[in-house]
Amino acid sequence: MRTAILLTAVGLTLPAQAAQVAFDDSWKEQRFSLFSSNDYGFDGDTLTVESDGTVSLAYSPLPDTLWSATTAAWDWSVTESVPASDLSVKGGDDRNLAMYFVFLPEAEADALREESVRKLLTNDAARVLVYVWGGDHVRGDKLDSPYLGDRGKTIVLRPAGTGSETEAVDLAADFNAAFGSDPTALVGVAVSGDSDDTESAIRASVSNLSVE
Repeated sequence: MRTAILLTAVGLTLPAQAAQVAFDDSWKEQRFSLFSSNDYGFDGDTLTVESDGTVSLAYSPLPDTLWSATTAAWDWSVTESVPASDLSVKGGDDRNLAMYFVFLPEAEADALREESVRKLLTNDAARVLVYVWGGDHVRGDKLDSPYLGDRGKTIVLRPAGTGSETEAVDLAADFNAAFGSDPTALVGVAVSGDSDDTESAIRASVSNLSVE
């Protein structure tokens, strides 16, 4: 109580707590082809991805209590990697893992709560930051999305290869740099693995995903 009074007296507040995003049954797979599908495993803290010449995406909506989140953090690991490729070229952009953060203005977010991620990604008002492990690029490279056009920006965090890493990203700063404005509502997150163009294989995982 005394701490709270002191903080109030000097105009300070305690930092907000990061919210864990569970890998549970709220996640749904979105296929891009009838005959192409990754294998995903959900155990609460960790999402595993197995991809054998395939591509798909797993998506989960976020509750509106998290729509104002401006940062994210997660751990990820790759034990089998696609080869390096140019992620800016459609049809040659295989990557081990991609973390999608999907934003919409609140009016559209309210109206599209029950829609599929495919419909969200094609909405003109949507903006998407895609953080990637893969490609022949270097950390920090920002690439136009060959699929999302002006609605999306690819941000390279790790080039193609194996290993285990921890990431922390500033969604607000990256959104502003990509789209020239403050972020809209963070309505959902997605994870994809993409090995279909190179007919290669991915064994990877994402864990401890949180937003704040």
